Amino acid sequence: MTFVESIKTCFSKYADFNGRASRPEFWWWALFVFLGSAATGVVSHLVSALFSLAVLLPYVAVAARRLHDTDRSGWLQLVGLIPLIGWIVMIYWCAQPGKEPNRFGSAAAPAGSG
Repeated sequence: MTFVESIKTCFSKYADFNGRASRPEFWWWALFVFLGSAATGVVSHLVSALFSLAVLLPYVAVAARRLHDTDRSGWLQLVGLIPLIGWIVMIYWCAQPGKEPNRFGSAAAPAGSG
Protein backbone atom coordinates (compact mmCIF):
# COMPACT_ATOMS: atom_id res chain seq x y z
CA MET A 1 0.00 0.00 0.00
CA THR A 2 1.35 3.40 -0.95
CA PHE A 3 1.23 6.66 0.98
CA VAL A 4 -1.70 8.02 -1.06
CA GLU A 5 -3.63 4.72 -0.98
CA SER A 6 -3.27 4.63 2.79
CA ILE A 7 -4.66 8.14 3.19
CA LYS A 8 -7.58 7.37 0.87
CA THR A 9 -8.31 4.12 2.70
CA CYS A 10 -8.20 5.71 6.15
CA PHE A 11 -10.50 8.56 5.11
CA SER A 12 -12.90 6.16 3.36
CA LYS A 13 -12.98 4.01 6.53
CA TYR A 14 -13.26 7.16 8.67
CA ALA A 15 -15.05 5.47 11.57
CA ASP A 16 -14.77 1.78 10.63
CA PHE A 17 -13.46 -0.12 13.63
CA ASN A 18 -14.06 -3.55 12.08
CA GLY A 19 -11.64 -5.58 10.04
CA ARG A 20 -7.89 -5.32 9.80
CA ALA A 21 -5.28 -2.80 8.69
CA SER A 22 -1.90 -3.75 7.30
CA ARG A 23 1.33 -2.35 8.68
CA PRO A 24 1.89 -0.05 5.69
CA GLU A 25 -1.66 1.32 5.95
CA PHE A 26 -1.16 2.23 9.60
CA TRP A 27 2.38 3.61 9.35
CA TRP A 28 1.73 5.67 6.20
CA TRP A 29 -1.31 7.14 7.96
CA ALA A 30 0.77 7.91 11.06
CA LEU A 31 3.34 9.67 8.84
CA PHE A 32 0.57 11.68 7.13
CA VAL A 33 -0.82 12.79 10.50
CA PHE A 34 2.66 13.73 11.76
CA LEU A 35 3.54 15.71 8.63
CA GLY A 36 0.11 17.31 8.49
CA SER A 37 0.34 18.37 12.11
CA ALA A 38 3.81 19.81 11.60
CA ALA A 39 2.79 21.69 8.45
CA THR A 40 -0.41 23.10 9.93
CA GLY A 41 1.44 23.99 13.14
CA VAL A 42 3.69 26.27 11.11
CA VAL A 43 0.62 28.04 9.71
CA SER A 44 -1.34 28.46 12.93
CA HIS A 45 -2.07 26.74 16.20
CA LEU A 46 -5.79 26.92 15.43
CA VAL A 47 -5.34 25.27 12.02
CA SER A 48 -3.17 22.60 13.65
CA ALA A 49 -5.81 21.95 16.31
CA LEU A 50 -8.54 21.67 13.66
CA PHE A 51 -6.41 19.27 11.60
CA SER A 52 -5.72 17.13 14.67
CA LEU A 53 -9.41 17.06 15.52
CA ALA A 54 -10.29 16.09 11.94
CA VAL A 55 -7.90 13.11 11.87
CA LEU A 56 -8.47 11.90 15.45
CA LEU A 57 -11.35 9.52 14.71
CA PRO A 58 -9.72 7.95 11.62
CA TYR A 59 -6.49 7.57 13.60
CA VAL A 60 -8.26 5.70 16.40
CA ALA A 61 -10.10 3.57 13.81
CA VAL A 62 -6.96 2.57 11.89
CA ALA A 63 -5.15 1.85 15.18
CA ALA A 64 -8.02 -0.45 16.22
CA ARG A 65 -7.88 -2.23 12.85
CA ARG A 66 -4.08 -2.51 13.15
CA LEU A 67 -4.42 -4.14 16.58
CA HIS A 68 -7.04 -6.49 15.09
CA ASP A 69 -4.45 -7.53 12.48
CA THR A 70 -2.16 -8.62 15.33
CA ASP A 71 -5.11 -10.52 16.91
CA ARG A 72 -5.61 -8.01 19.74
CA SER A 73 -8.68 -6.05 20.76
CA GLY A 74 -8.89 -2.47 19.54
CA TRP A 75 -9.62 -1.44 23.12
CA LEU A 76 -5.99 -2.18 23.98
CA GLN A 77 -5.01 1.13 22.39
CA LEU A 78 -6.12 2.68 25.69
CA VAL A 79 -2.75 1.41 26.96
CA GLY A 80 -1.30 4.26 24.89
CA LEU A 81 -2.74 6.71 27.43
CA ILE A 82 -0.06 5.62 29.89
CA PRO A 83 2.75 8.15 29.43
CA LEU A 84 5.88 6.83 27.72
CA ILE A 85 5.43 3.13 28.60
CA GLY A 86 2.04 2.99 26.87
CA TRP A 87 3.43 4.62 23.73
CA ILE A 88 6.30 2.15 23.59
CA VAL A 89 3.92 -0.80 23.97
CA MET A 90 1.63 0.57 21.23
CA ILE A 91 4.55 1.09 18.84
CA TYR A 92 5.71 -2.48 19.54
CA TRP A 93 2.24 -3.94 18.92
CA CYS A 94 1.63 -1.91 15.76
CA ALA A 95 5.03 -2.87 14.33
CA GLN A 96 4.36 -6.60 14.64
CA PRO A 97 3.29 -8.58 11.57
CA GLY A 98 -0.33 -9.65 11.22
CA LYS A 99 -1.37 -13.07 12.47
CA GLU A 100 -3.13 -15.77 10.50
CA PRO A 101 -5.59 -17.26 11.26
CA ASN A 102 -7.25 -14.42 13.06
CA ARG A 103 -10.57 -13.94 14.85
CA PHE A 104 -11.02 -10.50 13.23
CA GLY A 105 -11.31 -11.76 9.66
CA SER A 106 -9.01 -12.37 6.75
CA ALA A 107 -5.82 -10.41 6.23
CA ALA A 108 -6.00 -6.87 4.89
CA ALA A 109 -6.39 -6.94 1.12
CA PRO A 110 -3.15 -6.31 -0.78
CA ALA A 111 -2.80 -3.03 -2.67
CA GLY A 112 -4.64 -2.96 -5.97
CA SER A 113 -7.28 -5.53 -5.07
CA GLY A 114 -10.87 -4.87 -4.20
